[in-house]
Amino acid sequence: MRFFPPTVLQLKPNPIMNVDEKYYHSEITRRVDFAPDLWMFRVRTGGELKFVPGQYATLAIEKDEKLIPRPYSIVSAPSEEEMEFFFELVPEGALTPLLHKLQVGDQVLMRKEPKGRFSLDTQSGRTNHLLVSTVTGVAPFVSYVRTLSTDWKEGRFDGTHKLFLLNGASRPWEFGYKEELTQFEKEVPWFKYVPTVSRPWDHEDWGGEIGRADDILRKYADHWELEPSNTVAYLCGHPEMIEHSKAILKRRGFTDKGAIKEEVYWVPSK
Repeated sequence: MRFFPPTVLQLKPNPIMNVDEKYYHSEITRRVDFAPDLWMFRVRTGGELKFVPGQYATLAIEKDEKLIPRPYSIVSAPSEEEMEFFFELVPEGALTPLLHKLQVGDQVLMRKEPKGRFSLDTQSGRTNHLLVSTVTGVAPFVSYVRTLSTDWKEGRFDGTHKLFLLNGASRPWEFGYKEELTQFEKEVPWFKYVPTVSRPWDHEDWGGEIGRADDILRKYADHWELEPSNTVAYLCGHPEMIEHSKAILKRRGFTDKGAIKEEVYWVPSK
């Protein structure tokens, strides 16, 4: 799902100019459908692409002699050989309907330079990291956890920084990475994971938290003893969740510059 508002990102299709200079012709190597409108791709980039966990890559498709580009958060860790992305179909969108049609073996254009500043803050002195997401907004957080897990196993990370992830969705099937994240929580002592469902009434087998991510934010911030003095908060996904969470956190004292980082996936219509 795209995450820059129209005022920031040029959303109109661009004329095709020097595509090979700026983009790799990347091949889709794997596709997993979590729901009719949620899926993931793994992509062989076709060239070197260095990134920091939390950054995004710009994907594009050529249509009617024009290029349609959009930025997508990277799910994979930098150490992985392929790039991974988590998508939600936007029926009226310019690009996701085209991406949704692609299968293994098809190609997609990928810009050679990733961008973004939604990276893990390890310089402020705060060692707790509260991660709050909705649906595809979990993508950069999966990248954080995969990266630190690899570093942990290989002796490059000592567990000083601790991650606490609240992952909200309407339905249980919208958790594309729940199984993986639950396994990480079992394997490492520095990661906690709580998925929460806001519409549980049709899912009697759901035994987890109930409510939106921002509904349970206060509860878990208290439970994990996350205070402004020791915690940086990261909010990613639905703009309403981000606004509600920011208000809650600011009332808790998260008012210093850099105390809250956000990645808004779209601007709601007025």
